[in-house]
Amino acid sequence: MKKNNEPLDFEIDKLTNSIENIVTGDKFSTDILVFTKADLKNITKKNGWEFNWKQEFKEANRDIYKLTIANIPLLFKD
Repeated sequence: MKKNNEPLDFEIDKLTNSIENIVTGDKFSTDILVFTKADLKNITKKNGWEFNWKQEFKEANRDIYKLTIANIPLLFKD
């Protein structure tokens, strides 16, 4: 893992042990996986993402992880 002593610039509103649907309160077992270059093609503005993941991925001093619902493959429409 890469070491970075820079402060983080975000706020955590709630800590949970899983992915939680904020509308229904349903909680799902969660996998934490390494974010890969292949993931970049699925996270676009067209798919509703406002965050610039490509720029984040280019940062050499960062490791990026993704949270997914356990045992459920993610499907994206192109």
